[in-house]
Amino acid sequence: MEDNYDFDIISVTDDDGTEHQFEEIDRIETDDGNRYVALLPIFEESEEMLEDDGDVIILKVLEKNGETFLIQIEDEEEFTEISEIFEERLENLFEYEEEE
Repeated sequence: MEDNYDFDIISVTDDDGTEHQFEEIDRIETDDGNRYVALLPIFEESEEMLEDDGDVIILKVLEKNGETFLIQIEDEEEFTEISEIFEERLENLFEYEEEE
């Protein structure tokens, strides 16, 4: 059976007006109703991809006046907690068996 992998592309405009493209690799909603996304940057040039450190970007989702915003998680404890949740989920998602 063939596995289909559909991913969402998110376009984010930063404070300077520069648009960035990301692949959404996961999203969660906590018991208190907060939502978060895990993103990987998409690069147009292969050199940019090689220079990237490969870190997943985790942002908080806020809705205000009908608009959706992605913001950095300022609270270190909140960031650590959410990072650990995503790390566990992604490890399980991409888990593989080693050949003996």
